[in-house]
Amino acid sequence: MEDGGRARTAMVGWACMTLCLFSYAAAFSQGASLSACSDMMPRHLRVQLHSSHSNYITVHTNMSFYFPGDKVPVTVRSTRDYMGFMLQARKVSNNEIAGTFIFLPPGSKLLTCFEDGDTVTHSDKSLKRNLSFVWKAPDQPIGDIKFFISIVQSYFVYWAKIESAVVAQGGHN
Repeated sequence: MEDGGRARTAMVGWACMTLCLFSYAAAFSQGASLSACSDMMPRHLRVQLHSSHSNYITVHTNMSFYFPGDKVPVTVRSTRDYMGFMLQARKVSNNEIAGTFIFLPPGSKLLTCFEDGDTVTHSDKSLKRNLSFVWKAPDQPIGDIKFFISIVQSYFVYWAKIESAVVAQGGHN
């Protein structure tokens, strides 16, 4: 009788743990949490951070400068599949998130960290590799910017804040 009780307790504990982990994982399968807005770090259990100097993920644009109100194409390329991501443009001067994304690929959605559409994240956990976006600069001058992306390869492995080259604001000193 005691063995049956222990087995039942173990089974209930296992079921609860599995259900809790599943619901926690499912919560992030539809995009990054707002709690990741400022540091771009995934909030998964026991994740393993890898160096932001990834040798297989790049984020870049074909523009070396922009003017206020410009639309800037942004491309993320990877030689490996990944499930999740968070993409932002930030001012070089103070690291604040800037601008809005106006074109997103399938499997992604807008997230409002500080202003509507200032961040893009995944909308499902389908495997991704090469993605294209369009970012719209604010109408007022904000200075030079960089694009940053955090990539979640699997539930336990991620790279945070991989950065693009500086995109200079044209027409300012």
